Amino acid sequence: MGYMIALPRRLFLWSMALIYMSAFVSLYMQIPGLYGNEGLLPARKQLRYSGDRSLWAQFQSSPTLLWLSPKLGLSTHTSVELLCLVGAALSLAATLLEPLRDSLVFFVLWLLYLSLYQVGQVFLYFQWDNLLLETGFLCVLVAPLCLVRGGPRVERQHDRVTFWLLRWLLFRLMFASGVVKLTSRCPTWWGLTALTYHYETQCLPTSLAWFAHQLPVWWQKLSVVGTFVIEIPVPFLFFSPLRRLRLGAFYLQLLLQVLIILSGNYNFFNLLTLALCLSLLDDQHVNFWLRKPQTTNGSPPESKRWSWLCYLLEIAVWSGLIFGAVVCFDLQLDWAKKSVSSRTAFTFHQFNQWLKTIAIPCVCVGLLSLFWEMVSSMFRCACVEGFLKRFLSTLQWMVFGAAAVSMFTLSLVPFSYLEQDSAGRLWPGVRRAHQAADGLQLVNSYGLFRRMTGVGGRPEVVIEGSQDRVTWTEIDFMYKPGNASTPPAMVTPHQPRLDWQMWFAALGPHTQAPWFSSLMYRLLQGNSDVVQLLQADASRYPFHAQPPAFVRAHLYKYWFTEPKGDGSYPERWWRRVYVEEFYPTVYLGDPFLENMLYQHGLKDKSPPRRPSNATVPRAVQWLRSQVKGQSAPALIWSLMAGSAALCLCLTRTPALRPARPGGAARQGGSDGTGRDAAAANPGAATPPEEDEVEEGEEDGEGEEEGRRGEVEVVGGGGGVEADAAGRFVVAWHGALGCGAGPPSPPCGLPIRGNRRAEEEEDERADVPRKTDASGMRKRK
Repeated sequence: MGYMIALPRRLFLWSMALIYMSAFVSLYMQIPGLYGNEGLLPARKQLRYSGDRSLWAQFQSSPTLLWLSPKLGLSTHTSVELLCLVGAALSLAATLLEPLRDSLVFFVLWLLYLSLYQVGQVFLYFQWDNLLLETGFLCVLVAPLCLVRGGPRVERQHDRVTFWLLRWLLFRLMFASGVVKLTSRCPTWWGLTALTYHYETQCLPTSLAWFAHQLPVWWQKLSVVGTFVIEIPVPFLFFSPLRRLRLGAFYLQLLLQVLIILSGNYNFFNLLTLALCLSLLDDQHVNFWLRKPQTTNGSPPESKRWSWLCYLLEIAVWSGLIFGAVVCFDLQLDWAKKSVSSRTAFTFHQFNQWLKTIAIPCVCVGLLSLFWEMVSSMFRCACVEGFLKRFLSTLQWMVFGAAAVSMFTLSLVPFSYLEQDSAGRLWPGVRRAHQAADGLQLVNSYGLFRRMTGVGGRPEVVIEGSQDRVTWTEIDFMYKPGNASTPPAMVTPHQPRLDWQMWFAALGPHTQAPWFSSLMYRLLQGNSDVVQLLQADASRYPFHAQPPAFVRAHLYKYWFTEPKGDGSYPERWWRRVYVEEFYPTVYLGDPFLENMLYQHGLKDKSPPRRPSNATVPRAVQWLRSQVKGQSAPALIWSLMAGSAALCLCLTRTPALRPARPGGAARQGGSDGTGRDAAAANPGAATPPEEDEVEEGEEDGEGEEEGRRGEVEVVGGGGGVEADAAGRFVVAWHGALGCGAGPPSPPCGLPIRGNRRAEEEEDERADVPRKTDASGMRKRK
């Protein structure tokens, strides 16, 4: 496949820098209440410093940079905040400056987030945290290494191999998310009624979820069918050799993720999935987004016949998907009711048998796709001119190819969890290797929305406080449902981790959530850091003047309200019914509360050490005082919008645009008065714009694309060569970063004369030509 991925790769790295920034800032805003010395789950309790163990032994037991805290004279709490600040600042700088989207920078970001993950406990054990770590490690392989090596950021011969790992991760994520919905035997997924409950029972719905919940049942069931199609068969198109099939799969995934973002708050998870979807694109399609001119030329009859064959294959694939959905879910049009009826037309046993049949072919498809990328990259290395450059390119290909094969092999262990029979066929050595690297979160298993909860109503825990044990006041959270009149908020990409855990706590007794006793204890103490997790604006907290003397928690069932009979909207968003007591009434010194705290190790006998007066701790404390009381979603969105706007402004500045190759040559060829060739020859054609692109043709025309990649940059030989070289500069300026330098030509070929580009320019400029003794035309 003659496609190039320089632009999608740059766009992916820019997106990852932005996602890292939102993740670090979101977590930073919640650190004091979650992991501070007086927080819900202090981070210092996760690290048992011991003088008899070496630093390497401590790192092996728990890979985190926080082991360095005592050596640096910092407390664990200060170190956690410092790691978050460094990660946020470094990722923010990477969004603005393309040279910082480097392999070393992404390795530091990955190591920082892994260090926080090790002490994050239940508040950081989400699938999107695992996905961020796995994707972040792949960024180390995908990103270029220019801070040490120097030189322009060009597409390397092995980039398609490492970029392919993103596509394999996207396949595992989406395919597993669809399969687990059926292997869990959840009756709502099998009955296609899951979305009739999902919008009101998900953790943090948005206001649009209320409107989506009002859609007719037949549409909700049809949406479940569409979800199954997008998540189970469509991911196989990720590895299609036909470009338009991959693009179709991309837009289907884009549609699904955008709908999820609009109806639910899943922090940076959907943004991270969209970033992975960029692995399905190529330079030609990104230039189509940027409205860059595409060159089209006449194709030979063989190429036209191949194009028609590709069209027929694509029509057959999409028709097969539609036909399979109609048969498997018995889709029928009901013209009388103007609806579509649907039901699951296969059994669990049939699906399980299909899964057993398809498990090994899935691995084979991925292996063949990886093999093709490695072979094509090896061919690109062989096309490099010069022994030393060819040797270095081949060496890089061997190193990164081995890394890609290793990552693919390790990923087979979590992927095999989908089907137990195939899991037993794995070589034991692969399992041992996966177990050795398990603590680094390099590869993980995924499967979202395995079972639909809240079928009988959304369970919700409501905390109440009182001063006299007679009058009780509800303590509302900023984001989770509580007050029935408060509209659901849009907080993406921020994740209020306490609100999320409150949703999980409501699914069982409070004994399954030990941190809940710590929450009740801190509310009785009036801990300001914990109160900030509930209300950033302290004045909205009902006990901001004096902490409550008594607290308790009740369990309710919530449902979305329905529109009124006349079609008008109700005054309340929710309706609720009391269920039972969730946590008994407690007070400071209450025996039940004290027993729960000691039972779960949430109350230390020894107090934490006093904060240091050193420069670094004081700077961290000062910065914390500046952001205290700020809204985390507003801060994140301000940083994201500001960095995107600043990046756009920088790239629109002419002085910061990549220099046009050959520009000096045009001036050098003037008459010495400072006028360039165009001024000296008014009759010549106007040269193309700076960011005009010389694009490749459709797949299957690699020969023509290879010839177009040969461009000669001449120091002082006139304007034709300069224009041809300038046309090769890829216009990624407005969206991909602020760096300079054009990408390398295809297949690593040396920069030479582009005869076809010269002929086109000569015809427009009316430059005479003549032929030499060998029959080749040359310039007069």
